[in-house]
Amino acid sequence: MTETALSETAMLASLRDIRLPAEAPGGVVAELAATAGLAGLGAVLVVGLLRLLSNRRPVVQSARPIDRLAALNDKPEVERRVALLHLLRDHAPDRYAAIRGGLYRREGSVDLKALEAEVARLV
Repeated sequence: MTETALSETAMLASLRDIRLPAEAPGGVVAELAATAGLAGLGAVLVVGLLRLLSNRRPVVQSARPIDRLAALNDKPEVERRVALLHLLRDHAPDRYAAIRGGLYRREGSVDLKALEAEVARLV
Protein backbone atom coordinates (compact mmCIF):
# COMPACT_ATOMS: atom_id res chain seq x y z
CA MET A 1 0.00 0.00 0.00
CA THR A 2 1.09 3.47 -0.67
CA GLU A 3 0.95 6.20 1.85
CA THR A 4 -0.69 8.62 -0.56
CA ALA A 5 -4.44 8.98 -0.54
CA LEU A 6 -6.46 7.97 -3.59
CA SER A 7 -8.23 10.65 -5.47
CA GLU A 8 -12.02 10.67 -5.43
CA THR A 9 -12.33 9.53 -9.05
CA ALA A 10 -9.88 6.68 -8.53
CA MET A 11 -11.82 5.55 -5.48
CA LEU A 12 -15.18 5.66 -7.30
CA ALA A 13 -13.76 3.77 -10.26
CA SER A 14 -12.55 1.00 -7.98
CA LEU A 15 -16.01 0.68 -6.34
CA ARG A 16 -17.91 -0.05 -9.56
CA ASP A 17 -19.47 -3.52 -9.64
CA ILE A 18 -18.62 -6.23 -12.06
CA ARG A 19 -20.58 -6.16 -15.30
CA LEU A 20 -21.92 -9.51 -16.44
CA PRO A 21 -22.80 -10.08 -20.06
CA ALA A 22 -26.46 -9.55 -20.89
CA GLU A 23 -26.72 -12.89 -22.69
CA ALA A 24 -25.34 -16.04 -21.12
CA PRO A 25 -23.93 -18.80 -23.36
CA GLY A 26 -26.85 -20.73 -24.82
CA GLY A 27 -29.24 -17.86 -24.36
CA VAL A 28 -32.94 -18.42 -23.79
CA VAL A 29 -32.77 -22.07 -24.81
CA ALA A 30 -30.37 -22.86 -21.96
CA GLU A 31 -32.56 -21.05 -19.45
CA LEU A 32 -35.66 -22.88 -20.65
CA ALA A 33 -33.89 -26.25 -20.47
CA ALA A 34 -32.70 -25.54 -16.93
CA THR A 35 -36.18 -24.44 -15.88
CA ALA A 36 -37.80 -27.53 -17.42
CA GLY A 37 -35.25 -29.80 -15.75
CA LEU A 38 -35.82 -28.28 -12.34
CA ALA A 39 -39.61 -28.42 -12.80
CA GLY A 40 -39.37 -32.09 -13.83
CA LEU A 41 -37.23 -32.93 -10.82
CA GLY A 42 -39.69 -31.16 -8.54
CA ALA A 43 -42.62 -33.03 -10.09
CA VAL A 44 -40.88 -36.39 -9.62
CA LEU A 45 -40.21 -35.58 -5.97
CA VAL A 46 -43.82 -34.51 -5.35
CA VAL A 47 -45.22 -37.62 -7.05
CA GLY A 48 -42.86 -39.85 -5.09
CA LEU A 49 -43.90 -38.22 -1.85
CA LEU A 50 -47.60 -38.53 -2.67
CA ARG A 51 -47.19 -42.16 -3.66
CA LEU A 52 -45.35 -42.90 -0.45
CA LEU A 53 -48.09 -41.29 1.61
CA SER A 54 -51.02 -42.80 -0.30
CA ASN A 55 -49.93 -46.46 -0.43
CA ARG A 56 -52.28 -48.68 1.48
CA ARG A 57 -50.74 -50.73 4.17
CA PRO A 58 -51.74 -54.39 4.14
CA VAL A 59 -54.22 -55.21 6.84
CA VAL A 60 -52.73 -57.63 9.29
CA GLN A 61 -55.39 -60.07 10.32
CA SER A 62 -54.35 -61.67 13.54
CA ALA A 63 -57.34 -63.96 13.92
CA ARG A 64 -57.27 -67.42 12.42
CA PRO A 65 -59.77 -68.13 9.63
CA ILE A 66 -61.81 -70.37 11.95
CA ASP A 67 -62.07 -67.54 14.50
CA ARG A 68 -63.05 -65.08 11.78
CA LEU A 69 -65.72 -67.51 10.58
CA ALA A 70 -67.14 -67.88 14.10
CA ALA A 71 -67.25 -64.08 14.54
CA LEU A 72 -69.59 -63.74 11.56
CA ASN A 73 -72.60 -65.40 13.22
CA ASP A 74 -73.99 -62.19 14.73
CA LYS A 75 -73.62 -60.05 11.60
CA PRO A 76 -76.39 -59.29 9.09
CA GLU A 77 -76.73 -61.53 6.04
CA VAL A 78 -75.22 -59.08 3.56
CA GLU A 79 -72.11 -58.42 5.66
CA ARG A 80 -71.73 -62.13 6.37
CA ARG A 81 -71.89 -62.98 2.66
CA VAL A 82 -69.21 -60.41 1.83
CA ALA A 83 -66.95 -61.57 4.66
CA LEU A 84 -67.36 -65.21 3.60
CA LEU A 85 -66.44 -64.31 0.04
CA HIS A 86 -63.34 -62.51 1.31
CA LEU A 87 -62.34 -65.55 3.33
CA LEU A 88 -62.89 -67.77 0.32
CA ARG A 89 -60.87 -65.43 -1.89
CA ASP A 90 -57.98 -65.37 0.61
CA HIS A 91 -57.83 -69.08 1.35
CA ALA A 92 -59.25 -70.82 -1.74
CA PRO A 93 -58.75 -68.50 -4.73
CA ASP A 94 -59.50 -71.23 -7.28
CA ARG A 95 -62.94 -71.89 -5.78
CA TYR A 96 -63.61 -68.16 -5.48
CA ALA A 97 -62.74 -67.73 -9.16
CA ALA A 98 -65.27 -70.45 -10.02
CA ILE A 99 -68.19 -68.74 -8.24
CA ARG A 100 -67.16 -65.16 -8.96
CA GLY A 101 -69.17 -65.08 -12.18
CA GLY A 102 -72.43 -65.75 -10.34
CA LEU A 103 -72.04 -62.99 -7.80
CA TYR A 104 -73.61 -60.22 -9.85
CA ARG A 105 -76.39 -62.05 -11.64
CA ARG A 106 -79.81 -60.51 -11.33
CA GLU A 107 -81.64 -63.80 -10.74
CA GLY A 108 -79.79 -64.49 -7.54
CA SER A 109 -76.48 -64.63 -5.85
CA VAL A 110 -74.65 -67.45 -4.11
CA ASP A 111 -76.71 -69.22 -1.45
CA LEU A 112 -75.54 -68.12 1.98
CA LYS A 113 -75.87 -71.53 3.65
CA ALA A 114 -73.96 -73.25 0.84
CA LEU A 115 -71.30 -70.55 0.98
CA GLU A 116 -70.92 -70.95 4.75
CA ALA A 117 -70.61 -74.72 4.40
CA GLU A 118 -68.02 -74.40 1.64
CA VAL A 119 -65.94 -71.86 3.50
CA ALA A 120 -66.05 -73.98 6.67
CA ARG A 121 -64.93 -77.01 4.64
CA LEU A 122 -62.12 -75.21 2.75
CA VAL A 123 -60.81 -73.02 5.56
